[in-house]
Amino acid sequence: MNDSKIPAPTIMREGDRIVLQGPVTIDFVVKLTRQGIALFENPSVTVDLEGVTDVDSTIISMLLEWQRAAQKTKRSLQFIHLPENLKSLIQLYGVAELIPFSRDHTPESCIA
Repeated sequence: MNDSKIPAPTIMREGDRIVLQGPVTIDFVVKLTRQGIALFENPSVTVDLEGVTDVDSTIISMLLEWQRAAQKTKRSLQFIHLPENLKSLIQLYGVAELIPFSRDHTPESCIA
């Protein structure tokens, strides 16, 4: 259940990037998944995750769903500025090869 003390996340277009900020947890992931896909307008989509604060395993399903949506519409998709807690989940689940990260913004240890 959503704790009213935790601010809701925001997702918006800023120039040529989609910027996600705040918690990406089970309370918010369904809505964020839909909102994110709705912002996929350009042939090349960059999602900036620097502002993501809290995560749980549901963020992995969201990133994979965004990847599927981008592939369906023949868009390229990359994620930049991954927070450490997200990198840890990606390592734990062994999905680094499935989620397109910008090598310029992701340490070598996160690219399996």
